[in-house]
Amino acid sequence: MQDYARAGGTPARSRRRSRAAAAALGGAAAVALLGAGQAQAINYVPASNGAVWGVHDAAAPGLDTGSIRDVRNSSALIGFGGIRVRLAGSEPRFNGELMRGFGLRYDGYEDFASTSAADLGGVSISRAIHVERSATWIRYVDTFTNTTGGSKTIEVAFGGQTGYAQTSASANGSSSAANQSSVVATSSGDTALTPADSWSIVASPQAAASNASFNGPAGVVIGSPAPFAGAMTAATNFFTTPFDGSLITSGHLANYQGYLNKLTLRAGETRSLVHFVAVGLRETAGTTGQQVDAVRTVLSGLAANPVLDDLPVGTLCTIANFNLAALTIPGFLASDCTGVAYSQVPTGGGPARTPTTSSPYDVTGKTLSELQADMEAGVTTSAEITRAYLDRVAAYDVGPFGFHSLITVAPDAMEQARAADTARAQGRSGELLGIPVAVKDLYDTKDMPTTGGSLVFDGFRPVHDSFQVAKLRAAGAIIFAKANLSEYANSGFFSESGYGQVWNAFEPSKSSIGSSGGSAVAVAASLAAVALGSQTGDSLWGPSSGSSLYSLRGTDGLASTSGVMPLTWGQDFAGTIARSVPDLAAMLDVTTGTDPADEWTVEADADARRPADWHASLDANALSGKTIGYYADAFPAGFGIAATRDAMVASFACFRTAGATVKEIPAPPAAPSSVPGDRGYEGWARWVDAHPESEYDDAVQIIESQRRLAYSRSSGYRGTGRMTASEVAGWKAYRAEYKARLARWMDDNGVDAVVYPGLLSDIGLNDTVTPSFARIDPQSSASGVPSVIFPAGKNDHDEPFNLQLMGRAWDDAKLIGFAYAYDLVQHGHQETSEAPPLRYDPSVTPRPIVIERLVPSQTTPPAPDPNTNVPLPATPAPTTPAARRVAIKVAVAKKASVRGGKVRFVLRNASSAKLTGTVTLRAKVGKKTVVLGSGKVSLAAGKRGTLTVTLSRAARRALGGRAKVTATATYALRNATGAKTTRKAALTIALK
Repeated sequence: MQDYARAGGTPARSRRRSRAAAAALGGAAAVALLGAGQAQAINYVPASNGAVWGVHDAAAPGLDTGSIRDVRNSSALIGFGGIRVRLAGSEPRFNGELMRGFGLRYDGYEDFASTSAADLGGVSISRAIHVERSATWIRYVDTFTNTTGGSKTIEVAFGGQTGYAQTSASANGSSSAANQSSVVATSSGDTALTPADSWSIVASPQAAASNASFNGPAGVVIGSPAPFAGAMTAATNFFTTPFDGSLITSGHLANYQGYLNKLTLRAGETRSLVHFVAVGLRETAGTTGQQVDAVRTVLSGLAANPVLDDLPVGTLCTIANFNLAALTIPGFLASDCTGVAYSQVPTGGGPARTPTTSSPYDVTGKTLSELQADMEAGVTTSAEITRAYLDRVAAYDVGPFGFHSLITVAPDAMEQARAADTARAQGRSGELLGIPVAVKDLYDTKDMPTTGGSLVFDGFRPVHDSFQVAKLRAAGAIIFAKANLSEYANSGFFSESGYGQVWNAFEPSKSSIGSSGGSAVAVAASLAAVALGSQTGDSLWGPSSGSSLYSLRGTDGLASTSGVMPLTWGQDFAGTIARSVPDLAAMLDVTTGTDPADEWTVEADADARRPADWHASLDANALSGKTIGYYADAFPAGFGIAATRDAMVASFACFRTAGATVKEIPAPPAAPSSVPGDRGYEGWARWVDAHPESEYDDAVQIIESQRRLAYSRSSGYRGTGRMTASEVAGWKAYRAEYKARLARWMDDNGVDAVVYPGLLSDIGLNDTVTPSFARIDPQSSASGVPSVIFPAGKNDHDEPFNLQLMGRAWDDAKLIGFAYAYDLVQHGHQETSEAPPLRYDPSVTPRPIVIERLVPSQTTPPAPDPNTNVPLPATPAPTTPAARRVAIKVAVAKKASVRGGKVRFVLRNASSAKLTGTVTLRAKVGKKTVVLGSGKVSLAAGKRGTLTVTLSRAARRALGGRAKVTATATYALRNATGAKTTRKAALTIALK
C-alpha cells in the first residue's frame, strides 16, 4: 500500500527526497542529509520450510549488524548472527562490542553484501550474507583485513540470543521456562559444546509438552573441529563474557551462545570466518523431535560439504575455520590459493583519528547548573559551550559506531548561542539562557523537521513550535537538536526509527531503552545539556534508568502536550530528562503550567497547582520523618537473576539515612474497569486537526502508512473512529477514579510515597526482538499520578540502575524534594566512559555533522505473528524451492584480451532470470596450473556483459613474455530462482 497523497497517484513524500547538504562550518552546525542508496533496512527472506529470516542491514532502523532480528514462524533466533571483536594489545573505541557499519545491501532476493567496512584499530571488517531460499540455512562470511604495518591478533565471537526467561511478577523471582533455550545436540553426540564439535543445535524444550521445541530449534555449523588449527577456540556467553569464561548452561544467561575464534593477521593479511545457521519450525507435543532432527540433517550435511562454490577463489583462500584441504568444493583446489590475492570491499577509511574540539571549554559531565554558573562567572560563553557540544556530536553520535541519539542538529545552533551571549552582555539572565537543549523529535519545532521518528513524516516542517518548545525559546534556551526515538514513540524497549536506532551510552552494544532513548543518551553522553522526552508507559523512566539520569512523569495536566505527536491521547506526558535534580527543577520552572490549547492543563488549572519555584522543594531534609512504602511483588528477580533487584533493595538504606522509614505494604488496588474509546485514533485525529500544513487527512493514513519500519507496518487498520463526548468524559473519569484509589491505598497504609524499581535486569543487546529489560511499571502512566525517577547506583555488572517514587496526584514537588534528599546521601548518578573529553586544538576546523538519511525496507514480514504457535504436520515439510526454478543458460566467450593487467571477455545470460556468481581462470604454465584470478558475474535476464578478472601478481610473473595462453574458465553461477550450475569452458587469452 502506498502512502496517501493529497492529489494524484504518486506518494507526496517522494518529492522531498533530494534535501539539503551542509550549512557553513564557520557559523551553523554542518548537517549533511545523505541518501542511503539501495540499502533496505530490516528485510525478510523466506526459507523453504515456511520460516522467514529477518536480517538487520544498513538502513532504517540502521543497525547494520547483519544479525538476525527474528525468524518468523520459528522464533528460534532473537538477535543472532552478530559478531563481537576484540583486538589484543590495544583498546580502540568499541573494542569487544557488537560490530556494525558494514553498509549491508540487500539484492532483493537472497544476498546481503558489504558496501563499506567497519574499522577496529586498523582491522577492516566486512560481512557477506547469503540466505538459501531453497533450503533452511543462512551463511555468514566475515572477513578481516589488517590495514596496518604490524601484526594484529583478534578474537571473534559469533552468536547471540536464542531464548529468554520470562520473569513473573513475584518477589521470589520465579520464571517460566517456555522460552528458555539450551544446547540439545552437537556433532559429538552429546550436549557439551566444545572445540571438538563442528556443529551444535539449541532448542527450548518444555517438559509440559513432552519436550517440544517451543521456539523452534536452531543450529550453527562452526567449522572444522579440533584438532584442526583453525577450529573454534571456545564456546562462550555472547552477552556477558564473549571472549572469556565458558558457555553458561542454566538460567537466563544460557540463552546467549557464543562461538569464539582467534586470528592472527600479518601486516596486510586477510582472513575470513564462515558460519552457517539453520532453523526449524516450532513443534507441538505430537511432533516432538522432528524439527530437531531436520536441523541436525541440514547441519551435518553442511559441516561435511559446506556450500562455498559460489565464493571467489580469493575469498575461499582466506577462510580460516574450515580445513579447505579436506573439503571437496566444485571448481576449487586448495593448491589454487598460491599467489592469489583477496579482492577487498571498500574499507572504512582506516583507523579513526583522535577526535578534537575547537572549544576551550569541556562540557563533559557538566550539569545545566554548572554550565550556567560558569557563563555567569565569565569562565565560558554559550558559543563555546555550543561549539563543544557540536564537536562531541560529530565525534560520538554519527557514523557506524555513533550513538545515533540525534536525528537533526539545528543549522543555526551557533547563531542561537551568539544571540544568547549578546543578551547576557546586555543584562539578561536566566537559568536556561544559552543552554543547548535536545528535543525529542515528536515535539513541533518551527525551524527543524518534526518526524516522530518515522519516514511517514520525512521533511515535515510544522508552522509553530509546541507549547513547551516555545517556552524554552522564550527563556533563552538554544533548541539545539531533535532527539531520536522509537517510531511514533511506540516501543518501551528500544528507540528504533526511520533515522537509525539509538545505542546505549554506557554499553554501546545494548539498547538505549525506549521510546525517549535519544533524549537520554544525548544527555548521558554529554551531547546536549538537557532534553525533552515523553512517556506513555515507561518512556521517561526507562531511558533515564538506562542512562543514570533524572526525570518526572508528572500529574495529568501538569504539562502541556500541545504540539507533541501522540501515542495514547490523555495518557501521554511530555517531560524532561536531566543530569541532576536541580537541572530537572530548572526545566520544570519553564515547561510546566497552563496552556490554553491543552484541555488537561486548563481543567487542572496547572498554573495554580504547580509551585512558583520548583527549586523551593530541594530540601536536604525532605525525607526526614517521612514513610516510604514498598510491596514485595514490585521487586522480582529480573529474568530470574536477583543481582539487580538485590542492589536496589540494598539502596533503600539511603532513605533511612536521610531520615525516612521504609516499610512493606500490601499490593496496590486494581485499576477501574476499562472504558470504551480508541485513544490512539483520537490522538492522531486531534493532531491532524491542529496541523493543516500536514499532507495527511486522517489518523488511518498515518497509522497504516507503509513507510513505517517493516516490522511495525499494519494492514487493514481502520480504528473505531473519533471518541464521542461520552467516551472522552468516561476516560477522564476513569483516570480520576484510579488516582483516588491509589491515594486511598497510600492513606490507608500511612505512606508518603511508594518506591518502585527502574530496570530490574541488565539491559539486552540492541539487535534482538525480545524485551530489552525486565520491568515492573508503577501505576503512574496508567492513572496519571506522579513518579520521579532518579539514579541509585550500579549493579554487579557495573550497569547503572534507578529507583522511582510514586505519590498522590499533585505530589510532584514533594517527590522532587524526596529525590533530591536521597541523592545527597547516595550520589547514585554514574558517568559513562564511552564518550570521554575531546582533545582541545584551537587550530582545528570543526568537523561536519553527517547524519545519514535512511530508506524504508522493501519487504514486510508475513503473517502469522512470531508469537503464534504454528501447528506442524506429522512429518517435517519437504524442502522445496521458494519459486519455480528457471534453468541457467549462458553463451560463453572463447577469446579474451588483456588490458591494464585485467582480462576482459564477454558472457551472455540466455535465460529469463538474473544471473550472479563468480568466474575463476586457471592456466597450465609449464608443469604448473596457475590461478590467474577470479571475478564476479552479475547479468540481468537476456543481457550480455563484459566480465573483468584482475591478474594476480603471481599470474603476471608466470605469464611473462608469452603472447597468449589457453585458460580454463570455471563459472559458478546461480540465478534469482535458486538454480545453480558449475561450468567449465576453454578461453584463449591474448596477452599482447
